[in-house]
Amino acid sequence: MTATGEDHVTARGGPWWWARRRSAVFDVSLAVVSALECALEGIPFARDAGIPVAAGVVFGLVAGSVLLVRRRWPIAVVLVSIAITPAEMGFLMGVVGLYTLAAAELPRRIIGSLAGMSLVGTLIVTFVKTRQDMSRGDLDIGDWFVPFAAITMSLGFTAPPVLLGLYVGARRRLMESLRERADSLERELQLLAERAEERAEWARNEERTRIAREMHDVVAHRVSLMVVHAAALQAVARKDPEKAVRNAALVGDMGRQALTELREMLGVLRSGGGERRASASSVPLAAVGVAAAAAAAASRAADDEGPSLAEIDELVGQSAAAGMVVALSVEGDVRSYAPLVEQTAYRVVQEALTNVHKHAAGAKTYVRLAHRVSEIAMQVENEPPEEAAASARLPSGGNGLVGMRERVSALGGVFVSGPTDAGGFRVSAVIPAS
Repeated sequence: MTATGEDHVTARGGPWWWARRRSAVFDVSLAVVSALECALEGIPFARDAGIPVAAGVVFGLVAGSVLLVRRRWPIAVVLVSIAITPAEMGFLMGVVGLYTLAAAELPRRIIGSLAGMSLVGTLIVTFVKTRQDMSRGDLDIGDWFVPFAAITMSLGFTAPPVLLGLYVGARRRLMESLRERADSLERELQLLAERAEERAEWARNEERTRIAREMHDVVAHRVSLMVVHAAALQAVARKDPEKAVRNAALVGDMGRQALTELREMLGVLRSGGGERRASASSVPLAAVGVAAAAAAAASRAADDEGPSLAEIDELVGQSAAAGMVVALSVEGDVRSYAPLVEQTAYRVVQEALTNVHKHAAGAKTYVRLAHRVSEIAMQVENEPPEEAAASARLPSGGNGLVGMRERVSALGGVFVSGPTDAGGFRVSAVIPAS
């Protein structure tokens, strides 16, 4: 809530129909002054009407106190002032009543009708009073003065309060409209800020998921192969030293490749995180779009530098070097795809082979790629492992299949995985080419 809105709400603490206590005090003061005025004017009225002076004073007090309800019933105040105009009393009540009537949110035809009635009443009373004074000899002026005085007095007591009331009412309604628009704008800004925070949180969660997926793909495959080669190295260290040396070299190469990929990924994270922290420290809300764009750009840059389908042969060769019996077949015309498509296809094959190393060591595996008109399909299927085959007993994080499905679904593809009828396991994915 704005400060203006808070002042507007907290100020409503007056009694009865008054919005503010000072408004009540002001109206009571006006009513007292109006009542005293009408009481004094009731004395000559009582003498002219031939009634007791006390009755004229009481009538003036009652009539003048009607000004107390000017904010609640302005029409009643104006009607009372018109009614007592022939008694030549209630001038203050008439002026204030017309002002309040014009400032109130009433139809213009009602304001115009009552203002016209007050104008005619004042015009008639002034005309009659001035002519009586001239006939008694109190005024020695030409006949032209009677209509002039009547018109001047009626306009002077009617036009200024009505015009002023119309101006104040229009200004008040304008201020209320501006206040409502400001409150509405603030609510919209608050809603936008909440949505921006939700989008930022969603972006952070998506980035965490992507990082976890990338870390899993980079580490799991390399480390799995390293464990397999280390197990083979332990088995042949004494029997075949030359093979042990080759396995040790492979373990070293894979370790260096894993470290290189980890360094590249951590470098992207550090640069992106620094930019986001710098943006957030300066303008937290406005930097959401900048940070998101920077993260997206960093993600695209990382994707562009990722593996491609051209490295599938090397990937399969690494598994074969680790002792896996694996066969690769490619169908269709080989062509290049978008970097993200090729990286996703590579990661699916990589993770599927990693799962074979973990859960079906020694099983024969088939890797199939199919280049179609508008899509690329891949399938990795392994036969059931031999019962006597030694298992590396690699731990499973349970994120491999989930990560593959997320990658493929993000590109609008289809991912299916599950056991085969022969007791093996199959991973299939189809990714749109564009």
